[in-house]
Amino acid sequence: MTEPSNQATRQTVLIVDDDKSMCDLVQAALSLNGFGTLVCQNASQAIERLHQQNVDVVLTDVRMPGTSGLELCRQIHSLRPDLPVVVMTAFGNLETAVEAIRGGAYDFVTKPVEMQVLRMAIQRAAEHRRLSEQIRLLSETQQSNGDFPDLLGQSDVMGSLREQIRRVAPSDAPILITGESGTGKEVVAKSIHRLSLRADKPFVAVNCAAVSESLIESELFGHAKGAFTDARTDRKGLFLEAQGGTLFLDEIGDMPMNMQVKLLRALEESRLRPVGGDREVEFDVRVLAATNRDLESAIDSGDFRQDLFFRINVIQLQLPPLRSRGADILELALSSIERFASQANKDVNGISKPAVEKLLAYRWPGNVRELRNVMQRAVALTQYDSITVEDLPDKIREHQPTTVFIGGDDPSELMSLEDLEERYIEHVLQAVEGNRTQAAKILGVDRKTLYRKLKRKDEDES
Repeated sequence: MTEPSNQATRQTVLIVDDDKSMCDLVQAALSLNGFGTLVCQNASQAIERLHQQNVDVVLTDVRMPGTSGLELCRQIHSLRPDLPVVVMTAFGNLETAVEAIRGGAYDFVTKPVEMQVLRMAIQRAAEHRRLSEQIRLLSETQQSNGDFPDLLGQSDVMGSLREQIRRVAPSDAPILITGESGTGKEVVAKSIHRLSLRADKPFVAVNCAAVSESLIESELFGHAKGAFTDARTDRKGLFLEAQGGTLFLDEIGDMPMNMQVKLLRALEESRLRPVGGDREVEFDVRVLAATNRDLESAIDSGDFRQDLFFRINVIQLQLPPLRSRGADILELALSSIERFASQANKDVNGISKPAVEKLLAYRWPGNVRELRNVMQRAVALTQYDSITVEDLPDKIREHQPTTVFIGGDDPSELMSLEDLEERYIEHVLQAVEGNRTQAAKILGVDRKTLYRKLKRKDEDES
């Protein structure tokens, strides 16, 4: 079941009919619905026009002097299989309609033509063409990504990120991957490993925030038999499991302070001692770390060791939040739809224009992870072959973009420079999810200056 679309904005229909009055009537009806139109009197003119100009839908009569509409349909299907053709045929002539569909026609309407029926057929065909083009572009984008099949997006920031990964992957330098939760830090880590000289060795990942403080040393370094109650055998730990390859320490900012000391020593000496062991073991591992925390602020507050920060932050890759990636949102959404529709065995392959507008306006605090969750839900709920606004969660349907209001022309409405500065600082902090280091960079001040301004604001409010 297909929902009639309102996406016909300036899509072009080529009308092929030797009846001028019929052409005028159809042109007028389609123009009212926002379509551009071109007219040809016969099939040969139509083929010539298609070589010269891009159109979105062809509407052709069956009976015309010379080449028939059915033959024209077959020619177009051979030349441009992506271009939908709607055929007009005499009422009751089912045999001709079937022949048209077999010849590659997308749809047919019967004469005498009801304009409402014709408009709906053209809208469906135009929507089919638009979605087919989106899928084609998405497929080309995925192929052009080459080394980055999972790092979708054609925005400048993603292009820059891929180029940085290409440059740093072959080295053995430690890399710190920063960015908000859900931006794809593990995807980036896997891409680095895949392009590194260690690609044929293991990639091992651990979420430091998900391992309890009492177990994290054993998890990373392993343990000897009898080291603690449940240690019935020797266990070599993740560092040695990743031997020769890459160890990814996700959410390293949540690592307990006492473990930070032991990790730093291990990284500096390339040696570790398993819990309860009596000798040290050498390892050869490239360490990639990631965090959604502001580690420089954590250093200032005493929650993260500065020497460990310098050790893991030889190279830093900053992942952009989804809200700053523009049209990448649509590409990621379409990719997710394709994946989840295939898993659910549903014929869903696009997004309606109103739904696209809602997706682009939303701020995506959960980033790519949240987008994929929303698309999985939408594919499960939709009754159509395209995701509609009704398939989206309330928080996205009802989202209203916010702006910073400076004031009008009325002097009584104008605020002081100090108040304006405070409001703008608050706005920037909200935009970067409270990351003070990132906010300071945007504001063009150092972190100490920003802290001083925030402290002054807190003192004024107390």
